[in-house]
Amino acid sequence: MIWGTLKNHGGNSLQAAFAPVSADVREALEWASSHDLASLPCGQHPIDGDRLFVNIVEYETKKPEDRFWEAHKDYLDVHVNISGKEQIDLNFLGNLACGVYQPEGDFQPADGEKNASVVMETGDFLVCYPEDAHRTAVAVDGKPETVKKAIFKVRIR
Repeated sequence: MIWGTLKNHGGNSLQAAFAPVSADVREALEWASSHDLASLPCGQHPIDGDRLFVNIVEYETKKPEDRFWEAHKDYLDVHVNISGKEQIDLNFLGNLACGVYQPEGDFQPADGEKNASVVMETGDFLVCYPEDAHRTAVAVDGKPETVKKAIFKVRIR
């Protein structure tokens, strides 16, 4: 998992700030920084075929018990908040009870408790690797809010 923001890089250029991450993740973050994500309609938007694309979603955050855990095997998720605030609960997949993997949607369901959370605000990003189970759309402090975000899907090579 990598958690950061597109808003300020401590005086570094975007390229320098993200140099330690893989070229594909860096490409997704650079694309996010150089495009007006707020103007994109909900749905899937191609960037480079099935290697890299972005899903724009909008939803209302909810109580954690009304949300589900997920992980992915074929793609990394790069979540970028466009507007609103949400909590994303995290745990390592190995710490959770896993359901049957669904390859058609690259969806690994899981169940269990969180061991960490991040609060995503406008411009924040979160990179989830295959071992990073995540429960998204959790209301911060129990207060539901509308969130619009970009979820970049980066194929694992």
